[in-house]
Amino acid sequence: EAQLVESGGGTVQPGGSLRLSCAASDFGFHTYGMNWVRQAPGKGFEWVSRIIVGGRKSYFTDTVKGRFTVSRDDALKTVDLHMTDLRTEDSGVYYCATDTSTFWGQGTQVTVSS
Repeated sequence: EAQLVESGGGTVQPGGSLRLSCAASDFGFHTYGMNWVRQAPGKGFEWVSRIIVGGRKSYFTDTVKGRFTVSRDDALKTVDLHMTDLRTEDSGVYYCATDTSTFWGQGTQVTVSS
């Protein structure tokens, strides 16, 4: 069964860092651009980042530029979101998803709180 599984969430103080990881199985991971999307409590989904097929380009929403980076390893079928200088407004459930939303993970909770 094709799936995406996120990990690495947790609670961190403002200014801290976390690395989220998303592991894919049973589909052609290397053929998909990959995205990170988050949902804050009581709010809608917000696209955060995208990394293209092959990993040579990545994109970020303005609020995380300069603080987040994204990488992928097609051999391991993983995509990682490296988050630094975290702010309270970065809190939420983080999901990885393929382009065209073909596959979504179950999400991992990130809480930034003092």
